[in-house]
Amino acid sequence: MFRKLATVFGTLGIFVGGIMLIGLMSAARPDVERSEPENTPPTVFFQTAVRESVRLDVTAQGEVRPRTDIVLTAEVAGRVIKTSNKFVNGGAFEENDVLVEIEPADYRVAVAASRARLAQAREALSREEAEAALAAKDYADLGLGDNPSDLTLRKPQLAQARANFEAARADLQSAELNLARTKVRAPFKGRVRERIAGPGQYIGPGGQLGRVFSTDIAEIRLPLTDADLAKLGLPIAFVASEKNAGPKVQLSAIVAGQSRQWVGHIERTDGAIDPTTRQISAIAVVEDPYGAAADNGAPLTIGLFVEAIIEGRPYAQAIVLPRASLYGRDTAFVIERDGRLSKRTVNVITSDRDTITIAGGILPGERVVTSPLRGAGDGDEVTAQERVEEASSTPTVAPTVAKVSADGDKL
Repeated sequence: MFRKLATVFGTLGIFVGGIMLIGLMSAARPDVERSEPENTPPTVFFQTAVRESVRLDVTAQGEVRPRTDIVLTAEVAGRVIKTSNKFVNGGAFEENDVLVEIEPADYRVAVAASRARLAQAREALSREEAEAALAAKDYADLGLGDNPSDLTLRKPQLAQARANFEAARADLQSAELNLARTKVRAPFKGRVRERIAGPGQYIGPGGQLGRVFSTDIAEIRLPLTDADLAKLGLPIAFVASEKNAGPKVQLSAIVAGQSRQWVGHIERTDGAIDPTTRQISAIAVVEDPYGAAADNGAPLTIGLFVEAIIEGRPYAQAIVLPRASLYGRDTAFVIERDGRLSKRTVNVITSDRDTITIAGGILPGERVVTSPLRGAGDGDEVTAQERVEEASSTPTVAPTVAKVSADGDKL
């Protein structure tokens, strides 16, 4: 029993002694001065604002379509006896070319019969005119009064003869028209999309002969947003005129493995907004797409899908900045001369993945913050460091902002 108590009290003594020793060592240790951390301003990168002349181009895509695309039909009935060697799928023809001929024999007979009836009517009219003149003379010679009846002067008979003559002449004109219509002519310069009828086939009035389209003008419908219209300065229901020819359009596509380009202009816009997409289409036109407008012999083929760059309005005093300089929708920060931040509201006229273009809110020469603020805000002091752009061998996506010269040419 005595040994157990001695062991317990010995252990307690060692524990209490250790605590006292630790307290004495802590009291004997000299005090260390604690220094407060320095309040260093955060470092931000900036880019000096430079005024530039830019043009807000708009990109779009669309399909090339002909201005006129019709079904060629017959106006008279008959058997097709001949088709032009141009009247084949893909064939090119000029205006007024004969594409299809219908058997004309029946119509030639009709013309001959109409001419005979016209000759008879002319003879009857001449005879009736002579008889009417003779009746008037006889009445005058007899002295029967000053008010002869129409029947006495044969006026009804004369009117009937004249009506018969006019009807016969109209019949001849109709017969000649039908004979001429046996030769189906091209209504415009164009190409054949599809031939439907061929030699030996009987065609009734209104029967389909083929599908043709004009090649004088090609059209491309380019869907645009409201923001795109603002960049281009185009109103809804725009129509080009002599004073305003419409924005220039650069069209491009890959044809047979080669990049091809064509030039056109915006001729008009739709008069209504598409209720499904909430967009409006601008119609670009290219004159003579298979001839003068061809790119080294490559025509702007109907049905081709093309990329379009539409020239926008020029801005002579715009500033282009990295997209990182924009905070929210219209806020940027400028580093003042005293090293403090100044919050600015900017007028962003366009933006893309990498840059923004502004037309107000920042002056040339000011230092615009292009990096995160790291907790700093309006009026706070920062350490400014100019951003150095690194050269990159990787090509970037073509911007929608084009720099232009003083003459308006794209640089």
